[in-house]
Amino acid sequence: MYYDQTQRTASIQSCWDARNSCQETLFNTCLDMGGRHVEQRHVKLMVDCMALCQATADCMTRRSEMFDVISSACAKVCEATAESCERIGGAEMIKCAEACRKCANACNANFEESQSKDAA
Repeated sequence: MYYDQTQRTASIQSCWDARNSCQETLFNTCLDMGGRHVEQRHVKLMVDCMALCQATADCMTRRSEMFDVISSACAKVCEATAESCERIGGAEMIKCAEACRKCANACNANFEESQSKDAA
């Protein structure tokens, strides 16, 4: 059910990094900039991303049996958030997008590994 400790630790860190990046960017860049930065869809994505990244890290930390389902959802939300940040543009938004993509890649890898082990 679980991958090696090093991969799990890196995945947990990726989730926290994305969560923290979204929070910092939302409150210290988006709210200051206004306009497209605070469009409803974008703000909701960032808040969803923060919540799912935290939930996913928590599930991996406690080795939840449902982590693969949550990891899959987290990857999708992180990817959508990254795309939204890239559309808006600017150095801080791109930095946030990169953290979200890193988390999405880690969560996708966790989900794929879980699925391949379940099939075996």
